[in-house]
Amino acid sequence: MSCMQVPHSSAAPGRRIVFSLLLCCLCAGGVAAQDGRITGTVRNPAKAVLAGAAVMAINQVTTVRSTTRTNSGGSFSFKLRPGAYRILVSAPDLQRFDRENVLVEPGKDVTVDVELKEPAVKLQKFTDPADEERPSGYTGAASSPSAPQVEPGRREVRDRWRIAFPEYDRYGDFNRGRDIPFRKGKWYNPYDLNLIKGDYPILGQHIFLILSGVDTFVVQQQRTPIPSNVGSARPGSAEFFGKPEVLAVNHIAQFTFEMFSGDSTFRPRSWAVKISPTFSLPNYVRARENGVINIDVRRGTRRRDTQFSLEDAFGEVKFGDVNANFDFVSARVGIQPFVSDSRGFLYSDNNLGARLFGGFRNNKFQFNAIAFAQLEKDTNSGQNRFDLRPQRVYMANLFKQDLFRHGYTGQVVFAFNNDRRSVEYDRNGFLVRPALIGDFRPHTINVAYIGLNGDGHLGRINLTNAYYFAFGHDDRNPIAGRRQTIRSNMAAVEASIDKDFFRYRASIFFAQGDKNPTDNKATGFDAILDDPNFSGGQFSFWNRVGIPLTGAAVGLVQPNSLLPSLRSSKTQGQANFVNPGIFIYNVGVDIDVTQRLKAIFNANYLRFHRTESLEYLIFQNRIRHDIGFDLSVGVTYRPLLTNNIQLTFGASTLKPRRGFRDIYTDRTRNCPPNVSDYCTSDNVVINPNKPLYALFGQVKFIF
Repeated sequence: MSCMQVPHSSAAPGRRIVFSLLLCCLCAGGVAAQDGRITGTVRNPAKAVLAGAAVMAINQVTTVRSTTRTNSGGSFSFKLRPGAYRILVSAPDLQRFDRENVLVEPGKDVTVDVELKEPAVKLQKFTDPADEERPSGYTGAASSPSAPQVEPGRREVRDRWRIAFPEYDRYGDFNRGRDIPFRKGKWYNPYDLNLIKGDYPILGQHIFLILSGVDTFVVQQQRTPIPSNVGSARPGSAEFFGKPEVLAVNHIAQFTFEMFSGDSTFRPRSWAVKISPTFSLPNYVRARENGVINIDVRRGTRRRDTQFSLEDAFGEVKFGDVNANFDFVSARVGIQPFVSDSRGFLYSDNNLGARLFGGFRNNKFQFNAIAFAQLEKDTNSGQNRFDLRPQRVYMANLFKQDLFRHGYTGQVVFAFNNDRRSVEYDRNGFLVRPALIGDFRPHTINVAYIGLNGDGHLGRINLTNAYYFAFGHDDRNPIAGRRQTIRSNMAAVEASIDKDFFRYRASIFFAQGDKNPTDNKATGFDAILDDPNFSGGQFSFWNRVGIPLTGAAVGLVQPNSLLPSLRSSKTQGQANFVNPGIFIYNVGVDIDVTQRLKAIFNANYLRFHRTESLEYLIFQNRIRHDIGFDLSVGVTYRPLLTNNIQLTFGASTLKPRRGFRDIYTDRTRNCPPNVSDYCTSDNVVINPNKPLYALFGQVKFIF
């Protein structure tokens, strides 16, 4: 009801004021008569009245709240506007009373009698999905049981990781396909949140477990120059060349157990332990020439073996946080992975070491300092063995994020390689330390590296750059036959730009060569244990396959390396700084054909920097510089749109040019003397005028 307007009148002002006040009082009385009332009595489970209980009335439309307490007789009363109300009554150690839709009508009273009950004591353990809603994925049992529930609608949940979201279909339309963002999971599903993948704690609120596995199956067929010997599988073959094809099959299964204490993502781990048993089951090679897979030609042309190793076995502890932004200092001891730089130009391995690492200035600076006592490597699988080699590697690096602009990270690297004299034969009977060339007496190498690297983007340009300077001593290089003072350089740069589904790339790689193999200065560059992802990476012929050097017990280039280092073995041999060096010019394009399918195309032009060390080693009086063109194509396919299943295929070829033909043929005729069929297409012996090739397929399952 609203008050009426007082009409204009000529009456005296005092009479008008009195009349207005009387009319407003009548209006207020009419409004008050429209209010209603909620009354009631609160009793305990023994039916006795309960004084001092808290009572609240909430208007369900306006959310206006009114509160009171029961008097000594257990009664309460609210004077309220008409509407629907929710009544809440609570008292210590008793369940809360909660009733909705209590209707208040104008001028009427509503009576609500309340009897509070004893609490239902029940621990919420999340042990059965039928009893409780569970969070997304596979959660397991609660690591911290919830407190007893004492009132309806309220429960103290002590396990903050397992607060549930209801499962629902985002669209509710089966014709469009189901989209369930908070769906429940199974332990064997690694894609959704999973207890055994570190998404939920297994003990308390900070201890997590990660169980994972990687199964990798690789098949590779390659055609490279193969040296023959007195036990050649093909009598009458060329003096230095045998049947060139090699088929390799490798199956590696790795299982990882990791436990750590932390907050899963945002805070650095307080401590961690990790172990990764790794099995090569099996490593199979079939060659077409004797003496390739074993020095004893009676072993034939096939090999099948197995290997067990530990690629991770370390403990980690955090010394403390530097500030409130979780900058930290931690230490890790044991077999652990380490990569010297973003592309693995200098060192990339899992080995036995002690590492100090952390960050400061809001994690814009990150540092590592590590000392490795190198383990011996298995010849055929490349995995760790359980015995030490007399080699120590020390490295330290410092990263600075947003160095020049946001998105670009700079790095300074220092490394020292102390590779002491030793004698080592690999599992196939070949001498790998020292290299079986020239003066092959055991020798010690002490060489240091200083590197300046960068990786990131400057605007639209993605940029990777690296520079290393090597300096030190080799007390008796086998090619030079004398002590060497080492001074050498390496540089690399790659720029790329993204446009739609394409990434266009161009890069240059340079490793300095040695111009005089007989003096006391070694200027050829060699790494410690490189595994570069550069100039085509795993798809490049030059990078993927090892090319043996005929007439010498070393390789022109080792598998998974860009450097023509003339080493006996990358994993078991010693660095050699009397080598030809190289230029590699690369252009390529990556195409995201679909979200699942990616294609990679690369073209490399390779050229020796200096050829004097090659001429001296193989007694060739003139070797030209151009090696040839390395062309490759690769395809990666992820059928599940995740990395849990990956299929990779690659094909590459090397079209040799004059420098390569000078190494493997007679300089003047490009054919070995007195072997006329060497330059013919008889599909038996290799012809350096014809492209060499490598084909591989890889299937990887990740859990």
